[in-house]
Order: sequence, then structure tokens, then C-alpha cells
Amino acid sequence: MPTINLPNGEGRIEAFATSAPRDFPRATPPFPRVALAAAHVVADPLAEQDPWLDVKIDWDRTIAYRRYLWSLGLGVAEAMDTAQRGMGLDWAGAQQLIRRSLDAMKEVPGAVMASGAGTDHLTPGPDVTVDDVIRAYEEQCEAVEAMGGRIILMASRALAKAAKSPADYERVYGRILSQVRQPVIIHWLGEMFDPALEGYWGNHDHMAAMETALAVIHAHAEKVDGVKISLLDDKKEIAMRRRLPRGVRMYTGDDFNYAELIAGDEHGHSDALLGIFDPIAPAVGGALAALSRNDLSTFHDILAPTVPLSRHIFKAPTRFYKTGVVFMAWLNGHQDHFVMVGGQQSTRSIQHFSELFRLADKAGLLRDPDLAVARMRTLLTVHGVA
Repeated sequence: MPTINLPNGEGRIEAFATSAPRDFPRATPPFPRVALAAAHVVADPLAEQDPWLDVKIDWDRTIAYRRYLWSLGLGVAEAMDTAQRGMGLDWAGAQQLIRRSLDAMKEVPGAVMASGAGTDHLTPGPDVTVDDVIRAYEEQCEAVEAMGGRIILMASRALAKAAKSPADYERVYGRILSQVRQPVIIHWLGEMFDPALEGYWGNHDHMAAMETALAVIHAHAEKVDGVKISLLDDKKEIAMRRRLPRGVRMYTGDDFNYAELIAGDEHGHSDALLGIFDPIAPAVGGALAALSRNDLSTFHDILAPTVPLSRHIFKAPTRFYKTGVVFMAWLNGHQDHFVMVGGQQSTRSIQHFSELFRLADKAGLLRDPDLAVARMRTLLTVHGVA
């Protein structure tokens, strides 16, 4: 197996010998858990643009990656923050992404997809009212449903700024849930992912905020398929999971503790809607196949080495995790460049990428070590590391 010299984080260069990629069990849906991968978008590196201002997407490669996820038995959570929604990808681009993905899904038997609807076309500000937020949510929900899509009701920066109390959240969510055609997934995205969402649900204390979220869900349980909480705290997720109405799923958004949460306990389990499922998709498919056979030992054996990788990709500042997701896609040959929407390939250091490379190798997720080493050497050269 090839060897590469990598920075060790202590100002020195050390040789690292890669390992053979892991041969994961064949993914054979249906799985005992719903598993949605929040998929990234592939930028067009040849387009004339100002990367911090313009969004140019390579649609062929972007849709090809969704086909890859479906081929492994995973569902796709479309136009979420992994696709840099509200962080480079605007609502117009998100609509095009959703439409193209829905068209592609029709050609894949058994494929599952749900799409983000939010308020990101409404710029938060002192003049934005709760009624403005409602209208913005209605516009996006109507657009997704008109395309034939299922809705993931995303958290709203505009609502976080406009709301004066938990009652405003109850009013907004009550209005939207009363109108949707099919049950939705409610997404509670924590401030570690998006600082603008600090104090969501009308309270800076997560447990107090949870009371408001649960009140909304219980009041409209027939319109809620599930709730995804992204707080990176397994205890909070379990506490909320145990209080959900019967039939409402908990979709883990915990990229630190997903293995145990998906496995569950005597009181229940979490399904999953995760950004980390994008780069570790082969391991997820294999682990869920093992879970289908009630083989918890293999399930944990596969996912355990992916957890340090995930914790590294999602380390603070967590909002930069998307860079690691795209880096993995490049290393594994799913795209022929490491260029991101908004130029976000620059948000992590060469030391970060080097450790990510090591952890991906240890998890058995570098599917072609020779290619991965060649590409990593290219990045090292760009950073002046010989």
C-alpha cells in the first residue's frame, strides 16, 4: 500500500502508510432504520465566477453523487446545509437542485428523498415580522410540494431574529403544519452549526426550548413524520425522543454519537438524517445491513472507526464541516477537483486535512488508496508542504 508524508500537527512531517480499503457488507434494503444522507453539491471549477459571490454548480456530478447514495440503499436529504444552503446556495439554486434530484429519483426504484423548505430568501432584519416569516415558509413549502417533494421544515434565521417569545414559534409552526399536504420532518439546527440560530424556539436553554418544540409536535402530530435535532448532545436527543408522540420519529442529527443513538436502547431508537452519511455512505449501508440481521457486533464494528472521523470533520467551528465532506468526495474520486461553492475549501488547515486523511484510512473509507495519496500530495504541494 502507498505511503505519504503528512504534517503531524507538531511542526514535523511523518510518513504514513495507508491500509487496504474495507470491504463492507452489501447494502440490502429495506433497513430497520430510516437513513437519509444530507448530500453535498459539486461546484463547477471551470465557470467564470467570483467564488465568494457566485454559485456555479456542476449538475452532472452533483446528481451522480445522489445516484451513488441511492445505490447504497440510503435516502437523500436534499438542499440542506450540507449542500451549503444559506451558506452559498440560495433559494433559486436550491429549487433547481430539488427539481433535478426529484427527476433523477424517478429513475431509481425504491429511492427516497426529502427536501429542505425554509425562509432563506428572506433576509433577517429589524423590519421583518413574524407574518413575513410565515409567508416565506409558505412560499418554499408550496414550491417543494408543487414539484412532488416531501418537506424537511428547516430552521429559520429570520424567525430566530423576529420572534419575541416561544408563542411566536408556536404560531409560525402551527400555521405551516396546518397547511402541508404530507407529514414533514422538523429540523432543529443548533447554534454550533449556525450561530444565527442561537435561542431557537424562544429560549437559549436547550431543555426549555425543547418544551416549545414538543408542544408544537404534540399539537400537530398527524403532520409530523419526525424531528431532527442537531445539538451534538446525545442526552438531549434521548430525552426528547422518549417524549415524542407515538408514530413520530426521532431523526438523529448528532454527528458525534450517531452509532449508539441509531442502535437505540430498551426505550427506543433514532432514525437518521446526517451530513456525515455523505462521506461514510459505504460504511452506513454495510452497518445497516448488519443491523437488519440483528448483528449489533458487526454494526458497531463498522461504525466505531467512523466516529473519530466524524468528530474531526465536525469539530469547532462546526459550520465548516462541509469542507471535510467535499474533501472526502474528492479523495475518493467522486469529483475531479477540490473546489467548493463560496470558496469554502479554504476554511480548514492542511493539518486538519492531514488528520482527516489518516482517520478516513483507519475507517477503511479510502476506496482507492493510490488515488487518494496522489490527490493528497497535490494538496500538500499547494500548501508548500513537500
